[in-house]
Amino acid sequence: MEEFIITTTEHVPGYRIVKVLGIARGGTARAKHLGKDILAGLRNIAGGEVREYTEMLAESREIAIRRMIQHAKEMGANAIVGVRFMTSGIASGVAEIFAYGTAVIIEKE
Repeated sequence: MEEFIITTTEHVPGYRIVKVLGIARGGTARAKHLGKDILAGLRNIAGGEVREYTEMLAESREIAIRRMIQHAKEMGANAIVGVRFMTSGIASGVAEIFAYGTAVIIEKE
């Protein structure tokens, strides 16, 4: 079976879109971990990258991508084009990461 393709571009080189199925989406809302929040606060005082939050957001993006792919597969897609991410704060200490794109069926040219 061919690998599921996701891309931020509107087209996949060497393939043509034969059917557009609609918007595929996936998201997660994540809260800060108290222990990591304390470390992040200390790191914030000293300046520089807050690795604890960087890691949390990276993990959250991966979860959102997996959920978006699952949604697209349920729609019958074998690819997602035009993938975008959105991040927002929804409550104190809680961030939502949302991935979305257009679920499509593609074929080799």
